[in-house]
Amino acid sequence: MQNLYQEVNTLDHRAVEKFGLSEPIMMEHAASAIADYITQHFPLSSSVLIVCGTGNNGSDGRILARQLEGNYRISLSYYSDTHYDIIVDALFGSGLSRAINPETAELIETLNRSKAFKIACDVPSGLYTEGTLDPHTFRADITITMGALKRSLFSDGAKEFVGEIRVADLGVSRSRYEIPSPWKLLDTSDLSLPLRTEVSAHKGSFGHLGIICGEKIGASVIAGSAALRFGSGLVSLISNENVTIPYELMQSHSLPSSVTAIALGMGLGIEFCDDELNTLLGNTLPLVLDADIFYHSMFLTLLNRERIVLTPHPKEFTQILRITGIADVDVNELQNNRFSYAEQFCAAYPNVVLVLKGSNVIIGSGEEFYINPHGTVALAKGGSGDVLGGLIGSLLAQGYSPLESAIQGSLAHTLASRGFDKNNYALTPFDLIERITTL
Repeated sequence: MQNLYQEVNTLDHRAVEKFGLSEPIMMEHAASAIADYITQHFPLSSSVLIVCGTGNNGSDGRILARQLEGNYRISLSYYSDTHYDIIVDALFGSGLSRAINPETAELIETLNRSKAFKIACDVPSGLYTEGTLDPHTFRADITITMGALKRSLFSDGAKEFVGEIRVADLGVSRSRYEIPSPWKLLDTSDLSLPLRTEVSAHKGSFGHLGIICGEKIGASVIAGSAALRFGSGLVSLISNENVTIPYELMQSHSLPSSVTAIALGMGLGIEFCDDELNTLLGNTLPLVLDADIFYHSMFLTLLNRERIVLTPHPKEFTQILRITGIADVDVNELQNNRFSYAEQFCAAYPNVVLVLKGSNVIIGSGEEFYINPHGTVALAKGGSGDVLGGLIGSLLAQGYSPLESAIQGSLAHTLASRGFDKNNYALTPFDLIERITTL
């Protein structure tokens, strides 16, 4: 788990005051990090174009040119008829606060069309502090960011432009340079599976998830299958009518007394009337809520419960923001300001854990926020969200806290998609569930 920062100027100033560093020393280290990467990955005499701006980012670029000169063919001026092996973007870095002018926009688009390997110094030019993107943003193969991880690198839109992300030390280790941050980046090593250690345990030892099974039965079956695979001792689909389900899942027309958590919303439709839902939810069991329930009249009441996890995709989250009176925005506005709206919602409902789905999942609870960057495009398939709901519900049923259920369920969900060894368009929910078994 790593710290994320909206800005690092405060950390730079602290490094100067606490460790005796200076701006020139930190720039030398910033440039050295890029120089080291180039010397480790590219043969001597490769051609390197370093495109520099006028600020500190540009200064990093000019220092880099000095460090590489003599071993590489360095150019600080762009010539359209010249081929480069490497392009380094040192135009703006993380300080960009204005729209890119037409001349620079044309330059960036020309650089993006080049077949050269592209390195962004600090952040790709065109990426703003809040994670929004200029229409003309440098598309990097790797971003070498200075001092600490910037939160903007992990907006949904940024995923197309940042490439691999590495952090460069600026003359002091990250453990000394950084201070605690309310925003964290989840690492693959943060995954903690619900492995069983008590040899005398039985099925009742691992919870009982009740899934309220609505009009679209398949969604509940997917969620239930995921929950069972992720360790729930028992899974029951609660339905009004007898439905055909896999043999390993149970079925009931009322909520079994042994249920320890409830999943609601996936495929719900209008199968249950309000009185029926109120009866099923007339308890204090932990909930994971998804999909249709966000549009239901009782949703605002449910937000007042303890131990609750929401798993909306962006369009559903705009609905949540609207009915809670936090903001009336469209999906585009939300995606451009995901961090801010997640913070606003979690401040208004500190007892709720939010799992805002996307290319980089945001998990928020009160003043704590986590970004899961490990998802892949293979998850862009109907039913993937039902798997996530089942995984989180499974952990809730097993006694995990809502926040830990959200973190571990989300990590398992994304890491399972990364292990899929077939074409990325082919992943189905049940492929994903099968991958859960081998994490």
